[in-house]
Amino acid sequence: MRFQRLDLNLLVALDALLSERSITRAAERLHMSQSATSGILGRLRTYFGDELLVQVGRRMEPTLLAQRMQEPVRELLLQLQRVLELKTDFDPITSTRTFRIAASDYVVSVLFAEVMKRKVSEFPNMTIELIPLNEDTRVQLRRGEIDFMVIPDNFCESDLPSSPLFEESHVCVVWEGNTLVGDTLNFEQYMRLGHITPRFGRARQPSFEEWFLKQFGPTRRIEVVTSDFASVAQLLIGTQLLATMHTQLARRNARYLPLRLLPLPIEIPMLRECLQWHAFQESDPGHLWLRALITTIASTLDTPGSTH
Repeated sequence: MRFQRLDLNLLVALDALLSERSITRAAERLHMSQSATSGILGRLRTYFGDELLVQVGRRMEPTLLAQRMQEPVRELLLQLQRVLELKTDFDPITSTRTFRIAASDYVVSVLFAEVMKRKVSEFPNMTIELIPLNEDTRVQLRRGEIDFMVIPDNFCESDLPSSPLFEESHVCVVWEGNTLVGDTLNFEQYMRLGHITPRFGRARQPSFEEWFLKQFGPTRRIEVVTSDFASVAQLLIGTQLLATMHTQLARRNARYLPLRLLPLPIEIPMLRECLQWHAFQESDPGHLWLRALITTIASTLDTPGSTH
């Protein structure tokens, strides 16, 4: 299809090129060869009378026109996607649609493990792809490259729609054989002992509990840093270290690992997890259905502070 002599299929390639700023990566995203993608860039340059992407050292940088075009092109494609997805009614039983959701491994363990039980037994044709949260998640959500992200409410994007899912508390966890900690833990012990904590991504972003304690409390002695929530409990085994964990995740780990759970000697506010999506998907039938399913299952979780 052409509009003002432009093949509209080229806009998909233009979006990939401006996003990736690399012919190689854009070709991978488009499932095309590098030579074919390079040829498309040539056609786009001819149509717009602009280089669009220019080589600067080892990188490709967008021209001024390309910078101005990037967001309008992306918004146009999002609106087109919205129109196409409204063409038929959504039937979750027969749908072969793929939904991409960004969430931490903690949320995957306590929430999406339950969602997947429903999905596998009742909606086998549908695909739900779970991807980790990272520095690019917000950009991916705004660009429509993922459908949802699940994130603590204090990290939500203020200008995008969201809904609350569940609340969670924190608990202190130690190895069952830890001889430095008895049945209770006081503040002095908590600050004196070594801690294990997760940090995420290239920038080593802190977890919610570490972020809170840095903002509003004293500095702990962190001896071990890991890249996910799941490994924290296992790294405690055989050590005199302690960790501050989500209560629900700690309880699940304590079912099969030699761990003890103790009340925290410091008050950490409830963690409130939220579901967030792009505004262009607000009325999408498939999104409405999946939002309802996730929210319903979240309301049944046996998490401290849940309102069900």
